[in-house]
Amino acid sequence: MIRILQRLPLLVLLSGIVALTMLVPASFASVRNEDVIARTFFYAALFILTFCGLIGLATHANPRPQRSRETLLTMLGVFGFLPLLMALPFAESLPDTGFFNAWWEMVSSLTTTGASLYSADLLPAPLHLWRSLVGWMGGFFVLISAVAILAPLRVGGFEIMSSPYGRDEHVQKLPRSADPRQPVSHLSDPRHDSRTSDPGVRLMRAARLVGPVYVVLTLILWIGLLLLGDPSFLALTRAMGTLSTSGISPVIGQTGEMSGVAGEMLIFVFLIPALSRRFWPGGSELRATERLREDPELQMAVAMVVLVSAVLFLRHFLGAIDVASTGPKMPLMLADLVNGLSALWGVMFNALSYLTTTGWNSVDWQGARAWSGLNAPGLILAGLAMMGGGIATTAGGVKLLRVYALARHGEREMERIIHPSSVSGGGRIARRLRREGAYLAFIFFMLFAMSIAAVVTLVSIHAIEFETATILSIAALTNTGPLAGAIPLTPAFEASAGIASAPWEGWSGLPVFTKVVLAFAMILGRIETLAMLALFSPEFWRR
Repeated sequence: MIRILQRLPLLVLLSGIVALTMLVPASFASVRNEDVIARTFFYAALFILTFCGLIGLATHANPRPQRSRETLLTMLGVFGFLPLLMALPFAESLPDTGFFNAWWEMVSSLTTTGASLYSADLLPAPLHLWRSLVGWMGGFFVLISAVAILAPLRVGGFEIMSSPYGRDEHVQKLPRSADPRQPVSHLSDPRHDSRTSDPGVRLMRAARLVGPVYVVLTLILWIGLLLLGDPSFLALTRAMGTLSTSGISPVIGQTGEMSGVAGEMLIFVFLIPALSRRFWPGGSELRATERLREDPELQMAVAMVVLVSAVLFLRHFLGAIDVASTGPKMPLMLADLVNGLSALWGVMFNALSYLTTTGWNSVDWQGARAWSGLNAPGLILAGLAMMGGGIATTAGGVKLLRVYALARHGEREMERIIHPSSVSGGGRIARRLRREGAYLAFIFFMLFAMSIAAVVTLVSIHAIEFETATILSIAALTNTGPLAGAIPLTPAFEASAGIASAPWEGWSGLPVFTKVVLAFAMILGRIETLAMLALFSPEFWRR
């Protein structure tokens, strides 16, 4: 059976998986006596499965092997074509929203951006479940495609740690300079042809490795939130939104309104896998060190969370000096201590949440504002989202390893100013990060900055304020949709997504052209600019 599935075109196989997943919200809607929505999802699943079966039968007799260089096109097709299928039941369930808005919503969910055109309290629960499932599947596809598609092509962050000798330098020594170097047959080479070069085989192999871990972690977080007081449906969507870093929620409000600080602490722990690939199977070539505490991405994440938490806490502390205590039944000093600890936890949780591009907000985030009387510094959250999480994880942004390589390169240049004849240490991996890694990281950073400038320019074509256009562009390119809700924006009311839309949150009232630009920005941020530029390379299309 597995061999038969591997012979199918990858997009057909993924379309069939999407159709089978539609049966989950169909069953959920049927249990809730929402029969119209249940029939809509069931008929859409039946319709897609029928066409997938017909296409599968037509291509099974004479399958065309897919070249490794075509995998980027497949990945682009996943984020561009599959949302069209996912939008079918969503658009039918909300007749006044239109197919375009439903497609935009599915692009946002599948790219784990989590931006929504609709108010959470106006959407039916089955549609919330479908959005969460799409975001959860999008996070899973990112995890497996990173090692099955991007790693063989040495893009998506893998170019920073790729060995020029094509071997594991942690185990094998480098050849002597006098020894002739043998050419390495790379998967991106058009002449490379083997069973492992087939993207379907690699994706299934990666899915068998990552899938059990991904599902088990989701179940553990779901049960944990359920035990801490969240309703079952809310706990499930929170768990899927946390593991996929989509930040999709079925309610309006902060993360721990029901489960409290204990629920936020549990979510805080499960956000850590988005900081490094070493928490997931595969991607061993990204390990710069063998010890967990010496991992550069984790060190950079800890440093940024501590630094941002200290700065924001000091800011709120200084602002709270002139604010009177609001607890009449408590002594003044004790009330200030409780408020201070709550503010510290709120900024720590939000710092990690936006660093992983999830976008959850702590219940104490607003409490810190009330304690100090100061507005929330949203631009700091935007900076954390731009920095992003770990390479080959569900997080978006520039990625921590690239930031680490640039920081080490800057440190080395400062050292050379003081000691021009010094020799850098740290081993082969550290030297590569400071040299070739920093060079490639700088190229990506400049491309990312140019992408932000281009998207802001296109978004500003319509009557949208520059600050609003900038934040929306950053939120789309970093796949951090809730960022637009964390920073006060001037909403636009030039369009609508139906009676359930929420134009005051910054997305729904945008013109159609602006929504198209932001949708493609989400796809660009998910696939990354270097991978997209590879599609325009002449060598990519050369036979």
